[in-house]
Amino acid sequence: MTDYIRVARLSDLEEGRGAIVTVNGIKVALFRCEGSVYAIKNQCPHMGGDLGEGLLQGDIVRCPWHGWRFSVKTGKAPDTEVVGVRTYEVRIDGDHVFVGV
Repeated sequence: MTDYIRVARLSDLEEGRGAIVTVNGIKVALFRCEGSVYAIKNQCPHMGGDLGEGLLQGDIVRCPWHGWRFSVKTGKAPDTEVVGVRTYEVRIDGDHVFVGV
């Protein structure tokens, strides 16, 4: 069963920018994108860069260290089907953002 942990306030998340939160010891990158909130594993699989600090263009975040790109909606790299990051379910209740782990 998935546990949902409150991690942020919706009003604190900026459209098009990432935020890094910790959920049960796991760093998760939150993105407010196109009116929804998405959560992916914060760590880039290449060298561990913080994806929550990356540049978001559309639904694609670019790792600030070496430029690897991932969809915040699916976790998949747009350039290859083989590389990706884990995604997490997000629920919104009023102004509270919950991430499922």
